[in-house]
Amino acid sequence: MGQQNLTVLTDFILTGVSRRPELQLPLFGVFLIIYTVTVVGNLGMIILTKLDSRLHTPMYFFIRHLAFIDLGNSTAICPKMLVNFVVDQNTISFYACATQMACFIMFIISELSILSVMAYDRYVAICNPLLYNVIMSQRLCHVLVGIPYLYSTFQALLFPIKYFTSIFCGSKVISHFYCDVVPLLPMICSDAQETELLTVLFSAFNLISSLLVVLVSYILILLAICRMHGAEGRKKAFSTCGSHLTGVVVFYGSLLFMYVQPKSTHSFETDKLASVFYTLVIPMLNSLIYSLRNKEVKNDFHRVLKNHCKVCI
Repeated sequence: MGQQNLTVLTDFILTGVSRRPELQLPLFGVFLIIYTVTVVGNLGMIILTKLDSRLHTPMYFFIRHLAFIDLGNSTAICPKMLVNFVVDQNTISFYACATQMACFIMFIISELSILSVMAYDRYVAICNPLLYNVIMSQRLCHVLVGIPYLYSTFQALLFPIKYFTSIFCGSKVISHFYCDVVPLLPMICSDAQETELLTVLFSAFNLISSLLVVLVSYILILLAICRMHGAEGRKKAFSTCGSHLTGVVVFYGSLLFMYVQPKSTHSFETDKLASVFYTLVIPMLNSLIYSLRNKEVKNDFHRVLKNHCKVCI
């Protein structure tokens, strides 16, 4: 092992979204707008679903946690990325990189889990409407949210410890705009195969298991809708799961694009594009999907706003 490999790294250099200097300022503006909409939308959703008693239902309980996860995911990545647009060298300290990786892993796995939990919730609401309140009890809702948080925290500790106790060799340049396992993997020169195998196994399990729950839930929902006789009932069933289905298609679509593409066409540039989508764009879209497509949220928002205006007057 060379002397360079034994050097203790104190920081890394992130290549960012683009290396072209003329794009830095426009990209800063675009991502600042995206992050602002994400913060306002998801924070608003959290506050509204917490304050309004009409929204104290299992569905909005899960939507509130999804909003929290989206807010956390964006905040773990976007502020540092925005800073890097306006500084000369995009550096990140060793420990800040490990912390960012831990936060990203925790929030992205939590999002996979909460989307599958929401699919199960929609299955119960449509296929067992009379027993919905009995099945989706407050205790079960807390369990369905608590276990994914514990599981994601476990991996958020496992991977940074595994990666950042390894020996890095060669360049300290990370070909990404945040610290992720994929661009860091080629930089490891101790136990690289073991680390790669661990990464692949957990990534595959997380994606496939959550996707299977979503697919099975929606197949059963579709079968239940097909058995409905009235057009009004079918319309109501589709509207019940429309927002969640839209979010699921966008989120899993971007993940599958990243992980299923052939090796011959695979590159870090396409990874960056997919990563921008599911770490920054989707958290913004989710806040819009679950508010603009949801009549209850829109009506309660207008009611809260009207009551607040009356108080101010």
